[in-house]
Amino acid sequence: MSNPLDRRDFLKTVGATGIAATSAMAAKTSSKMSGGRVIGANDRINVGVIGCGGRGRYDAQAFDAFGKKNNACQIVAACDVYEKRKKVTADKFKVKGYLDYRELLNQSDIDAVIVASPDHWHGKMAMDAMDHGKDVYLEKPMVHTNEEARQLVNTVKETKRILQVGSQTTSADIWWKAKKAIADGMIGQMIESQGSYHRNGTEGEWNWPIEAGAGPDGKGDDFIDWNMWLGTQYKLAPKRPWDADRFFRFRKYWDYSLGIASDLFYHVIAPLNICWDEPQFPTKVMATGGIYVFKKLPDGKPDREVPDTFHLLAEYAKGHSLVLSSSMANDTHIPGMIRGHEGTIIMVEHGQFERNVPYITVKPQVRGGKAIGGEAYEKKFGLKDIQIPIDQRDMMDAHIDNFLSCMRSREKPHLDVETGARAVVVINLAAQSYREGKTMYWDAAHWKASDKPVKT
Repeated sequence: MSNPLDRRDFLKTVGATGIAATSAMAAKTSSKMSGGRVIGANDRINVGVIGCGGRGRYDAQAFDAFGKKNNACQIVAACDVYEKRKKVTADKFKVKGYLDYRELLNQSDIDAVIVASPDHWHGKMAMDAMDHGKDVYLEKPMVHTNEEARQLVNTVKETKRILQVGSQTTSADIWWKAKKAIADGMIGQMIESQGSYHRNGTEGEWNWPIEAGAGPDGKGDDFIDWNMWLGTQYKLAPKRPWDADRFFRFRKYWDYSLGIASDLFYHVIAPLNICWDEPQFPTKVMATGGIYVFKKLPDGKPDREVPDTFHLLAEYAKGHSLVLSSSMANDTHIPGMIRGHEGTIIMVEHGQFERNVPYITVKPQVRGGKAIGGEAYEKKFGLKDIQIPIDQRDMMDAHIDNFLSCMRSREKPHLDVETGARAVVVINLAAQSYREGKTMYWDAAHWKASDKPVKT
């Protein structure tokens, strides 16, 4: 955006488009509400879930199961624009159900919300929740645009809320052990990180079932508030007539998702940022790919807007590159690793970033029987491969635990908003590069993308 709104202007714009008076009042008094309810050591944290599709239901069940094991939290409200999903989730947890998320945010006993809506709603819902004094577990890819990322970073600072981005991969022990290995000097200067995310289904990724009869004209459980889902009133997506494919298979369309880039690459880029010496914005991003396989419509046109095969290359100011590969038509992965001048860390040998591994391997760089890092390196680490054991705790349990613990301590969670922003900017620039056929450059000081190199 050439003239991005600052957060205050953004809230004024939202208010002008008809948000409920109670929500507008909450936005104006956010500083007073930012403390939220004081949660005692033995109090269960009350959680509301916004978005009760497949991921939202999974998150709700995971929080509920964790809460029952640890007496740490409970689901107290559910919201979805689809009456059936709302009802099923509300009935399952025996809680209040809402079609409008703003009504859920007005429920005073809620301490935190899970935002698992389609991507184009993530930023707005998270900011509204924080303005109501709620902490937020925000599903990846965090936001849909770079401007929303900037606004979200500012909102967390202003409201002092806890926000955990829901890429549970980042709470796996792998990345924290890799981070320590890098800090200890086991690979020397970082040169390149690589990873992938591959799948292969006969119907193509994101072609989820369409439920007949559901829509804005549906009766009873079949009713869907299509206008609210689009978010046109908040300029989140263009106004369109009802389209069941767009609703049930939203990840295939640029208006609501960036496909592979936002759905899958976030699980690779975010943990890599965790284990680098510090999370980083890219300086330069380029991407390529295409719709190579899933051209299934009768007229021969693709059944999607986003590519089924996508590759990304990013450069960083410290002389470090990121290389990612993905296809929805082939499931052979590339090992996840970080190369340094003096050594290499293989974190995910099987290449599947959302699966645990028993150990990570550090391979010293050796030439002529001597360590590239010299005598000091050889004396400290030797010349043979080093295997570092990895804790096998369930990633989702660890991520929920970290979020709830940070709600109590007010410490920064594993995947905080700033680390999350550094990951999502790469994704958004890559999608822009692919769509425009240009190399994109990032001006971190001004949160601005350009197809011209940034002057320093």
